[in-house]
Amino acid sequence: MDADIIVVGAGLAGLVAASEAADAGRSVLVLDQEPEQSVGGQAHWSLGGLFFVDSPEQRRMGIRDSSDLAHQDWMGSAQFDRECDYWPRQWAEAYLDFAAGEKRSWLRGMGHRVIPIVGWAERGDGRAEGHGNSVPRFHITWGTGPGLVAPFERRCREHARSGRLRFAFRHRVEALVKTGGAVTGVRGDVLRPDLTRRGTASNRDVVGGFEYSAQAVVVTSGGIGANHDLVRENWPERLGTPPKTMVSGVPAHVDGRMLRTARTAGANVINPDRMWHYVEGIRNWDPIWDNHGIRILPGPSSLWLDSDGVRLPGPNYPGCDTLGTLGHLRRTGHEYSWFVLTQKIIEKEFALSGSEQNPDLTGKDFKLLASRAFSKGAPGPIEDFKKHGEDFVVAEDLEDLVDGMNRVGDPGREIDVVRLRKLMEDRDRELANPYGKDAQLTMARSHRKHLGDRILRTAPPHAFLDRRNGPLIAVRLNILTRKTLGGLETDLLGRCLDVQGDPIAGLYAAGEVNGFGGGGMMGYNALEGTFLGGCLFSGRAAGRAAADAVV
Repeated sequence: MDADIIVVGAGLAGLVAASEAADAGRSVLVLDQEPEQSVGGQAHWSLGGLFFVDSPEQRRMGIRDSSDLAHQDWMGSAQFDRECDYWPRQWAEAYLDFAAGEKRSWLRGMGHRVIPIVGWAERGDGRAEGHGNSVPRFHITWGTGPGLVAPFERRCREHARSGRLRFAFRHRVEALVKTGGAVTGVRGDVLRPDLTRRGTASNRDVVGGFEYSAQAVVVTSGGIGANHDLVRENWPERLGTPPKTMVSGVPAHVDGRMLRTARTAGANVINPDRMWHYVEGIRNWDPIWDNHGIRILPGPSSLWLDSDGVRLPGPNYPGCDTLGTLGHLRRTGHEYSWFVLTQKIIEKEFALSGSEQNPDLTGKDFKLLASRAFSKGAPGPIEDFKKHGEDFVVAEDLEDLVDGMNRVGDPGREIDVVRLRKLMEDRDRELANPYGKDAQLTMARSHRKHLGDRILRTAPPHAFLDRRNGPLIAVRLNILTRKTLGGLETDLLGRCLDVQGDPIAGLYAAGEVNGFGGGGMMGYNALEGTFLGGCLFSGRAAGRAAADAVV
C-alpha cells in the first residue's frame, strides 16, 4: 500500500478528513490537481460563516434559539420529498445535533473564534413552516475562510512533518482502481508545475502518470459551480429556464470531474438538480479567476426590481429567499435584476462575500472592524465597487440614475423613469407613520429590533427621493453560480453507496461532492452558514470512519 487512506482534494473537507485519519494513526496521502498555493480550496475565499444553534453569541444578543426551532427551519427549507432522500434526511438530523452540540467547542479547541455579532441570513419566505431562519444564526469566523482552514491545514502540516501524511499536488485523479468490487486506489495524470497565484486557472499540461493504492479512498473534490454547461444540464424546471449568462462564484477547478469518475466506479449520484446559485452577483472589477463574480450580502432595505424595472413581489426581498427569487426571475424571463438604494443604505447594509473583500475580518483588524460599524461611509471594498464596478450606477437625481441603468442594462430592457419615480414616491409616502402596508418596510422596522441588524445590517427607514440621503445608487445583479446541493449518496459513515443502496467497500466521500452529506442534506434550500459546516461534519465523519476501517 502507498498509504492507508488516500484523500482526493485538499479543500476544507479533504483537510478535515485527512487530519482526522492521521490523528487516528493512519498513513494518509492527499492528492489535488491544483498547485500547493491553492490548498484550502473554495473555503479560503469564503466569508467563513457557520451555522450554530443556541450559541453563547446568540444568547448574549438576546436571541432565543433551540434545537426544535432549528429543526423546524431546516425541514421547512429542505422539503424532502423523494425516495432517495432517506440518507440526506439522516444527515440533516445528525448535522443539526452537531450544530447544537459539540461543533462550537470542537472548533474552539483548535483555536477557532467567531465575531460576537450574529448575522441573519436567509430570512425566509414569510411562513413559519416554510423556508428560512426564524432567528439569526450566521456566525462569521474571525479570520474568515482562511481562519477556518488554518487549524486543519496546521494539523495536516504537522502530520506531514512527522511523515504520517504526504501531499501530492498537481495530481489529477482520472479513475478509481477496483479490486474484487472494492476501491483499492486511484490513478491519473501528473500535471506540469504551476506558480500561478491562488484561485487563478492553472495549466492542464500532462507530464506523467501515477497509480497509488490504499485501503480506503475519500473523495472530497467539490461541486460543479465553475462548469456552466454542467450547471445548465442539471438546471431544474422548477427554477425556470437556465440562464444564458452567469458569473462564477468559484474558481475554474470546481468542475465536477470527480463526480463522473466516482459514478463510473459504481457510486450513485442523487439529486443532481438541487443547486444553490445567488441572484445578487456583481462582476468583480479586479478579478482573480475568469468571469469572477462576488455576491452582495444585502440588508433588507433596497428596492428590488426586475430587468424591466418592475418591483419584485414579496417575499422576494433582499436577504430573504435566494432560490425563491431566482425561480421568479427565471420563470419570468429575466437574466438579471436591479437593486435601487441610497448612500445611507449602502453604508449600513452592503457587505461582500469573500475573504478578500473583508480585510478587517480576514486580517483580524479590530480598528478596521470598528470603523465598519461606527464610521461614516461604506467600507473600502464597497466604495471601490461603486467607483470601478461595471454593474454600479451612481447619480444625484433619478433621471440620471435611470439613464445610467439603461446604459448598463441589456438593449430592449429599458427602465421607465416615470414608473420608477411613482414607485419610489409611493414607497416614501409610507414613512409618514411608524406603521403601514408596505411589507418590506414593515420587515425592515421589525428587524431593527435585532441588535446585530441595528448595528451593522439595517439602515433606519428613510425617503429614497430625499437628496439628503443620497446619492442614489443602482446595482445590476447577475446570477452567480455557487454550490451543488446533490451529489454522491453516502451513509452516515460517509461510505459511498451503489445504485442498489449498498456500500462500496473502500470508497468514501465528504463535502460538496456528496451534497455536504448523504447526497443532499440541505434538500432544496440552504439556511446559509451550512456549506462550510457541512464540509467540517462530513469530512470528520468520513475521515474517522475510513480510519476505523483500516486493518
